[in-house]
Amino acid sequence: MSIGDDRRNEHYVDPAPFNPWEREELTPEQEKYFLASQWQLMWWRLKRHRLAYLSLIILVIMYASVLIVEFIAPYAQETRNSEFIHHPPQAIHLFHDGEFVGPFTYGTDFSVDMETLKPTYAPNMDRVDQLRFFCSGDGYEFWGMIEMDFHFVCPAEDGTMFVFGTDRLGRDMLSRIFYGARVSLTIGLVGISVSFFLGILIGGAAGYYGGWVDATAQRTIEVIRSLPEIPLWMALSAALPVTWSPILIYFGITIILGLIDWTGLARAVRSKLLALREEDYALAARLMGAKPKRIVARHLLPNFASHLIASVTLSIPNMILGETALSFLGLGLRAPVTSWGVLLNEAQNINAVAVYPWLMLPVVPVVIVVLAFNFLGDGLRDAADPYKN
Repeated sequence: MSIGDDRRNEHYVDPAPFNPWEREELTPEQEKYFLASQWQLMWWRLKRHRLAYLSLIILVIMYASVLIVEFIAPYAQETRNSEFIHHPPQAIHLFHDGEFVGPFTYGTDFSVDMETLKPTYAPNMDRVDQLRFFCSGDGYEFWGMIEMDFHFVCPAEDGTMFVFGTDRLGRDMLSRIFYGARVSLTIGLVGISVSFFLGILIGGAAGYYGGWVDATAQRTIEVIRSLPEIPLWMALSAALPVTWSPILIYFGITIILGLIDWTGLARAVRSKLLALREEDYALAARLMGAKPKRIVARHLLPNFASHLIASVTLSIPNMILGETALSFLGLGLRAPVTSWGVLLNEAQNINAVAVYPWLMLPVVPVVIVVLAFNFLGDGLRDAADPYKN
């Protein structure tokens, strides 16, 4: 019998001496994969989820813009152009009479319709107002500390650049949307911090200890969830003193949203811990003298991290929508604070929306952010799942 026949035999034993230190040579790609940490594996899985990865890029850009909103906004937050009240959106052009002249807007001629008394703005095709980049424009205080007037883009010296039109006071809508992003986007992060802390703390205690701790937590959650959410928001927001500064109102709204939104996460954490606390590794940790805090934080919570990540990414848009709804109803943030909800508050009059539809444009970034967070949460949940390839 030949050696080849022996190798085909299922009982063949290689006579070569066994070397425990010898291992199969791996390609660089295989070695990189086998030695990767759990976070690296999650990142690679997330990058394969194209929609979630694109959503992550969009959210990173939007949150990065919050840091330099004064620089990227073409006008200051409260700059008023009294001669351009309710100016319609202006288009950005590159070519004039078949020639490339760079980004520019056409000038406008103002007139009043004597039948409806409605102001009208007609583009003046003979007036080309070239945009300026990295230029001096409206003055502002960068983060309320440093006085500057440097902008990424500015209108021409005597021209205008109302890409999203203006409001009833002649303020540029695009600039105000940029400024509103600072409040509307950060309120979700601050609110979810409060909600996440309460959900993990109360849900973890209820799930791990059980007994009267679990019963008290569950009855509290049931009472909170039995209350209508929108009226409860409205009642608590209306209770904030009108004499408070805008910063105090901002943090007050944030805490209110966090105090109401933690119940769902607490129940999810509680149900998971009730099942995981009976696992062998949890029992082994208790027998080795580990304290409950360490067992929950080091052994139980990481086992459903995918659910926690998905909950966080889905709760942030709920916070943003909550603030937008309260401000839209006039019970949340108020002027001079600028948020997307405050901007939409001016669009409550259906007649104004019918005549000036661009007042509804602040709803566009709200929709984009909510969809991006939902897609990102779906991708992160799949990426954090250890049973997915």
